[in-house]
Amino acid sequence: MDISKDKLSALGDMLSRPRKIVIVSHTNPDGDAIGSSIAWGDVLAATGHTVTRILPNRYPYYLDFMPGIREIIIHKNDTEGRAAEAIAEADLIFCLDFHTVTRLDALGDAIESNRTAERVLIDHHLDPSTDFDLMISHPTASSTSYLVARIIEEMFGAGSITRRMAEVLFVGMMTDTGNFAFSYITPDLFRVVAMLCSTGIDIPAIHNSVYNSFTEGRARLFGYVINRKMKIFHNGQVAHMSLTEQEMRRFWFQQGDSEGFVNYPLTIRKMKMSAIFIEHHDFIRVSLRSRGKINVNLFASRYFNGGGHKNAAGGKSFAPMAETLRHFEESVAEFAAEGLL
Repeated sequence: MDISKDKLSALGDMLSRPRKIVIVSHTNPDGDAIGSSIAWGDVLAATGHTVTRILPNRYPYYLDFMPGIREIIIHKNDTEGRAAEAIAEADLIFCLDFHTVTRLDALGDAIESNRTAERVLIDHHLDPSTDFDLMISHPTASSTSYLVARIIEEMFGAGSITRRMAEVLFVGMMTDTGNFAFSYITPDLFRVVAMLCSTGIDIPAIHNSVYNSFTEGRARLFGYVINRKMKIFHNGQVAHMSLTEQEMRRFWFQQGDSEGFVNYPLTIRKMKMSAIFIEHHDFIRVSLRSRGKINVNLFASRYFNGGGHKNAAGGKSFAPMAETLRHFEESVAEFAAEGLL
């Protein structure tokens, strides 16, 4: 993957003088959103800029170990107005790991209120919005953390990557690739991982913190979802699962407890597509995964006003759960009739 020299030059011009910078990432932030935001903020702060990192809502509890994570302002819980103040004063806003401001929910309104700040997109999702002054968008990048690592390497040199930066970037790369098992696993990705390893990060400890730090409630919830809530249909090629708010309360649900559930049906032979529907107060969050040529980005945009990647996408439904599941099954039938499944 080659990053445009012209775009790096334009980015360098933006950063050629001290700026008041805000870094934002998407709602329901994951390891990639957090890792890329922390690392990018660190290198900007080290080069003389004033940096504020903001997330729309709380991150999963199992990412609490990430160094620098408590420096991030959670917009939803920001009773002191620090996020609004930083956004109002910002003259440069970086948008990391999302392709349109609508992914920010209420934080997006605050961003839109500042129409004078320059906006830079650094992202790897398909079909990005064009409402940015500079776009470094690479859908073939396996994660935004990988993309940020490459940008830092190109602009500031590999020696500028501290152990803290390397640790959070590794979390982003590891989680967004399914522990280096999904698409766009390239030789250069492993070259960058080796570069991060040279800082002395403890990979077994990082892996253990991310994948072996769940609660008992999460383990019991997973068993319940697979045993009671997984429906397999379309000749064994499609599965869906669902969780209502009442069911989640029964298992002491915490933010992040359902992470990875949607991937599990794809371990079944013949399975091509999997979905999970998570009920929130005023909408249902839709997560989609697929194998091979099945384009769930297209499916999400067509049927659930969403998007993402070819094999991993999401969206929302504002209908009741039963109606949402019926819509999904009907949409699968239509998708298959067009030869897309």
